[in-house]
Amino acid sequence: MGPGDDHTQEYQAESRASMVDALTGLFNHGYFHHALRQELDRSQRYGVECSIALVGLDSLASYNRLHGHAGGDKRISQTATLFSESLRQADVAARYEGDVLAAILPHTDSEAATAALDRARVTIEEELGRDASVSIGVAEVRVGRQAAGPLLDAAMAALERARREGGNRTVRFASVEQEPGGADARILVVDDIEQNRRLLKALLEPVGYEIIQADNGDDALSIIHHGNVDLVLLDIMMPGIDGIEVCRRIKSNRATRMVPVIMITGLDDVDAKVKSIDAGADDFLTKPANRHELLARVRNLVRSKKLNEDLTSMEDVLISLANAVEARDKYTEGHVQRVADLATSAGRAMGCTPEQIRALRLGGVLHDIGKLGTPDSILNKPDKLDAKEWEIIRMHPVVGNQICLPLKESLGEALAIIRQHHEKLDGSGYPDGLRADEIGLVARILAVVDIYDALVTDRAYRKGMSQERAISILQEETDDGKLDGEVLKYFLTLVQE
Repeated sequence: MGPGDDHTQEYQAESRASMVDALTGLFNHGYFHHALRQELDRSQRYGVECSIALVGLDSLASYNRLHGHAGGDKRISQTATLFSESLRQADVAARYEGDVLAAILPHTDSEAATAALDRARVTIEEELGRDASVSIGVAEVRVGRQAAGPLLDAAMAALERARREGGNRTVRFASVEQEPGGADARILVVDDIEQNRRLLKALLEPVGYEIIQADNGDDALSIIHHGNVDLVLLDIMMPGIDGIEVCRRIKSNRATRMVPVIMITGLDDVDAKVKSIDAGADDFLTKPANRHELLARVRNLVRSKKLNEDLTSMEDVLISLANAVEARDKYTEGHVQRVADLATSAGRAMGCTPEQIRALRLGGVLHDIGKLGTPDSILNKPDKLDAKEWEIIRMHPVVGNQICLPLKESLGEALAIIRQHHEKLDGSGYPDGLRADEIGLVARILAVVDIYDALVTDRAYRKGMSQERAISILQEETDDGKLDGEVLKYFLTLVQE
């Protein structure tokens, strides 16, 4: 084997490392989405079915409280190994996020997939015990064209249903039928009066929209959870669950919250409009609907939903780039995922909003993406950096911000994390020397977590510190006015459990 072969093997090893989750050894979140898009294209091209599954560890939070986060990580890793070994060679197993694993099963309908995955569930319980049980949600694509987002929404809804029903079970949704090629979108019309539904259908169907109908709130929620819906036209006044409550449930559910909802209201029903806004409605139409206004609003919201799905795909590319950075630095293996997991846990403990939790997850994974511009000789230098090298390292928040800036609307506060995670409250941080409230809460949370993980992890020029010594340094930094004391209080509660 010559020198060229050495380089080839090294390149292949680094390429694979960028696709693999450090904790479990499975493919990572970014690669899973890449593989899913490829499988959906194959399904469309050859007209073959495929299924996906999301697998959630039951009661992991309770297990962490008893055995610590290191014990929880070990349990995730053990479960992932058993899960992966239960699949076929052609299947793809991945770590989707946190305590959720994922699988793609090509050429497999949902019935066969459910049977195979249920056998895996039983194996995991038999090998690791009842406190290691998992809940599994399965969704299937049959023929035609299907976006990844709605399919994942269906699998996540199935997983949530399995958990609601007590866990340790596998739930299969009815097949998620793919949209026929000529339909721009699938629209659910919800109204207890048939004449109103027929009118909206007559206005929308001729321009290519596929129309689904429901005459009550319960059926509407079931359809949304079980199928691919791009927009909901929702009447407010209905028997049973009214439209406002239906809207609230759609928007509060992770699997469906991105589905746009247009409320159908009376001409002067101001109170209903206010309540609809509180429930998360995206727009309003007044009865009777004007055709041109209806088509314009539907077209705008469907376009926005498709754009959001595209932005999610672009986020996956960024996450893959972030993993590639980590693969170049052998001393930071698993760092970004650990930081993301700890930061989101701290954010939840502090009562952060769902948007802030999402920013902590994304920001945790992406915060070091700017190191794409840092030479390997600096990343892996076995000695401390000199002044010139240190200046190069200090530029990575700026470079990361520039890389991610085109997605600022989608990334939200995660973009601030990327630029601000090395800022200090007393102005001594970098790159901008921000002070106190100039630094966002999510960036202050991630700063504490990032420093802690860096201190306890082996680096090229030193061994990792003990937890006690790392905590002592964090406390000193806080006492000196550099870190947020409130954040540190909640964080220490997590790591000392």
